[in-house]
Amino acid sequence: MQLRSETNIKAVSPTQWNSLSGSEFPFSEHAFLAALEESSCVGEESGWQPCHLTLWENQQLQGALCLYEKNNSYGEYIFDWGWAKAYEQHGLNYYPKLVSAIPFTPATGGKLLVHPDADTENVRKQLLEGALASMRDRQCTSLHFLFITAEELPAFTAMEFLIRHSFQFHWKNNNYRDFADFLTTLKGKRRKEILRERRQIEQQMINVEVLEGEAILPEHINKMFHFYLSTTDKKWGQSYLSADFFQRLYTKMRERMVLILAYAEGECVAGTINFKKGNCLYGRYWGCNRNYRSLHFELCYYQPIEYSIRHGISLFEAGAQGEHKIQRGFLPELTYSAHWLQHPGFRNSIAKFLEEEKQAISRGIEEFRPHSPYRETVPFPEEEERS
Repeated sequence: MQLRSETNIKAVSPTQWNSLSGSEFPFSEHAFLAALEESSCVGEESGWQPCHLTLWENQQLQGALCLYEKNNSYGEYIFDWGWAKAYEQHGLNYYPKLVSAIPFTPATGGKLLVHPDADTENVRKQLLEGALASMRDRQCTSLHFLFITAEELPAFTAMEFLIRHSFQFHWKNNNYRDFADFLTTLKGKRRKEILRERRQIEQQMINVEVLEGEAILPEHINKMFHFYLSTTDKKWGQSYLSADFFQRLYTKMRERMVLILAYAEGECVAGTINFKKGNCLYGRYWGCNRNYRSLHFELCYYQPIEYSIRHGISLFEAGAQGEHKIQRGFLPELTYSAHWLQHPGFRNSIAKFLEEEKQAISRGIEEFRPHSPYRETVPFPEEEERS
């Protein structure tokens, strides 16, 4: 089999690439990655230089991974600024580095993409060997795989990558009949809080609309882009994504979108874009043009939960961070990343740090247990997964 490095996702046909992308994760699809590149949201200016790896047998694509050379750590959500500072303090450069991730997208999905008819273990091994070779050829200091799946972990540990733990809050569907059925599983205080927050939407005379497929129009996407800008202005002051990117998503991935919009006095005042694939729903972009009580919770949590129950979706990821999610039915879920540091001294130091960090995260998750919103025990991450 032959490895190739691609500086543009368009070097691979959408059909070939998507034959590897699996059934649950929309962000590794050709259309999403192409939209980022074609809109220049990734590229030299953003510090995300594509150098994707593909593995071929004759003309058949057997495996691939999206890979970027980076000169910063923006838009990753697995934070290594402290590592970069430590390198600098010792007179060393931390950048450039190689990163396998979906830019600006803190969602868990496969990074080592394999054709369903290929030898999975062999293809993953060759992709990792190719990524390490690319790191050295490019004189990068390190190689990072962010938000990998638990199922992929053995491939990384077999090659002695350092595994890092973090966590997010996810909602899981326990075969609920409807939203009211979901509420019956919650403790009384939490159930009353959610009902109160939902009543506030009615009291403010806000109407909510859920749109899919052809019901989503260009003007809806234009609105969503401006809502996205309002959120980034308030939170981070930096907008990674452009109007062109949003339009390309509309053109290429409308069938994956679940758009939830809020109207007050006939005006669209807030919205969120979710992406669905298989049994998973992912909350991505949200914004609001003025302050309304509990509207963020309604659009970003309760409406997607209702949608998930209605459509039999088993997992809803609402994005990074947010301890306030736990009282609304979300529980902490481990997430994983894998790291290779070339410098032996820093590799050893970071390995020790990661073990200490794993212990801290394990304790942190245990501290959430008494605050579970559910009347009966809903499983937290299993102890063996945190080892």
